[in-house]
Amino acid sequence: MSSNQDYKMKTEATEEELYKTACEVMPGGISRNVVFHKPHPFYVSEASGCYITDINGVKKVDFANNIASLIHGHAHPKIVEAVCNQIKKGTAYTLATEIEIEHASLLCNRVPGFDKIRFMNSGTEAVMAMIKAARAYTGKPKIAKAEGGYHGSFDTAEVSQSASPANWGDIDSPNSVAHVQGTPKEVLDNVVIFPYNDIERTINILNRHAAHLACVIIDPVPHRIGMVQATPEFVEAVYNWTRQNNALLCFDEVICFRVAYEGAQSNYNVKPDLTSLGKIIGGGFPIGGLAGNKEIMNILDPSGNDYRFALSGTFSANPVSMTAGKVAMELLDREALDKLNHNSQIAIKQIKEAGKLADIPLSITGKGSMFKIHFREVAPTNFRESYEDAARKKVINLFLDKMYEENIIIINSCSCVLSTVITQKEIDMLSEAMLNSFRFIKPYLSA
Repeated sequence: MSSNQDYKMKTEATEEELYKTACEVMPGGISRNVVFHKPHPFYVSEASGCYITDINGVKKVDFANNIASLIHGHAHPKIVEAVCNQIKKGTAYTLATEIEIEHASLLCNRVPGFDKIRFMNSGTEAVMAMIKAARAYTGKPKIAKAEGGYHGSFDTAEVSQSASPANWGDIDSPNSVAHVQGTPKEVLDNVVIFPYNDIERTINILNRHAAHLACVIIDPVPHRIGMVQATPEFVEAVYNWTRQNNALLCFDEVICFRVAYEGAQSNYNVKPDLTSLGKIIGGGFPIGGLAGNKEIMNILDPSGNDYRFALSGTFSANPVSMTAGKVAMELLDREALDKLNHNSQIAIKQIKEAGKLADIPLSITGKGSMFKIHFREVAPTNFRESYEDAARKKVINLFLDKMYEENIIIINSCSCVLSTVITQKEIDMLSEAMLNSFRFIKPYLSA
């Protein structure tokens, strides 16, 4: 079948057939790398609650939840009803809507540090806006971010997210490593890299660039840096440095906003100036958000006296995402979140017991309803300690494939993010699958 021919999806098509057609019309047969898998991606037929049914009719428990975005699982009835009602009234307008005011009010009333908020369409856009706002407010060009930190697909934000022993340089002065070949040197020169949770080295590095740094970005529970929580001492040290050097402290809570009712920042005595959001605040639809201090956020106000940053977007604050997000966050009250986090602790306990039964090296990091499995006795504390070489990545892939055979879906970083619809039944299924998978990879771990 040529790429110019119309393709009509057939329920009887095999995954191999689907992938063959996909490769004719999409690079690698995919639109996002997270679904890439050899010899072909897995294809979904339908999903409901915490279960996904693939096109072969096999039902699997979902502990990935579209990379942490589905806090209430799939097709939650209240979200579906609200969205369907909104779709009948339109999906996007060149006019403002009441629902965006309601959703903004909900989030600002929920988090003490959110004076005002602006919506966009993804976490990547939220971080882009956060960086631009920090530059516009301070008048300085550089940003600082942790080595290995993932903050979306933006030249500046993705610097050193894929650093390796071959190029990351001295720990006292980490290199700014391009993620994509051809990234302008000027981009790299304007991104300062520091070692996560290392106060002394980080402050020394920041001091060398103090005159030009607009902001320091911290993900309080960074997925790509081993899902290790930022220590209060580290956050406070960076916060104090930014107060002394006319810079902003920016939190990326696109993923980790779920860890507490008022977000991950509620676990610290100091608060960020700006916070980027996404994932769960969209209720399963595309969304991003930038929230923070009123004085800083007012630079986005076209009617104000301090207007410095024009920000818009065709689908920003579209009523479908606003409706779904508002319902999702209303459902995620303190009781629901406490239960969710409690279930996560039960899951972690059972997985650790499975690790002991399988007699493998195991440690688990994370916070709230998100956690990551490490096949090592001592949990990592930074990116370099959590780095996986080719041999270890091969073992991880074997583990992920075995988990899928056990009808459990987890994130390809060996991470789990629970939804509110997960029960003890599914937790037991997860720990049993983990036990079987641990035993399966044990010979490879010792090889």
